[in-house]
Amino acid sequence: MDTTYSPDVEANLRSDAQAIVARYPNSRSALMPLLHLIQSVDGFVSPRGIALTAEILDLTRAEVSAVATFYSQYRRHPNGEYNVGVCTNALCAVMGGDVIWEELTTYLGVGSDETTEDGKITLEALECNAGCDYAPVIMVNWEFFDNQTPASARQIVDDIRAGKDIHPTRGSEKVATFKETERVLAGFEDGHVDEGPSAGHASLAGLAIARANNWSAPREGGQN
Repeated sequence: MDTTYSPDVEANLRSDAQAIVARYPNSRSALMPLLHLIQSVDGFVSPRGIALTAEILDLTRAEVSAVATFYSQYRRHPNGEYNVGVCTNALCAVMGGDVIWEELTTYLGVGSDETTEDGKITLEALECNAGCDYAPVIMVNWEFFDNQTPASARQIVDDIRAGKDIHPTRGSEKVATFKETERVLAGFEDGHVDEGPSAGHASLAGLAIARANNWSAPREGGQN
């Protein structure tokens, strides 16, 4: 990868960065969305991206790198077009997540945070996808695929490698690429925020029971 951006790419990055920085009273607060912006172009937090971010925010490269290496969503090497995260935390694991993980690592020939030779898929073992009510869960570029099996997991990666659209269980109608998703995380809406359900029946079951029984959370002072 080049050590600097082409003039047109840098101009676009600076324009977008200006819009991001303007959202904050302190420019330093824009650091994290700016790192997502860099990933939307480079596919990872590149050395040239670190240098540009440091210049824009008047920080040292070390200060930018400290944040980029702390959070797991920031990549220090090129990510695949699709990030396939398999939850291997306790509940997903016992519900089949460990079996799915073993299946995909063998099927794709890569381990956690490794990318297939075609550059399509980065596989990642995730501690928790916050979807325990639909375990075992896979996330592709942070979109939910619920109640997975080894066979359905293989189908997801097969469809990705075949260039087919893949459709999450909840959320957007189809999964965006890693770079497209990173631009959204930088704060630029893609128009898909209201697509699909965000919570399904299993997530809302407790609320339905509470309403049927007229239950409510205790108020201050211990009274309902």
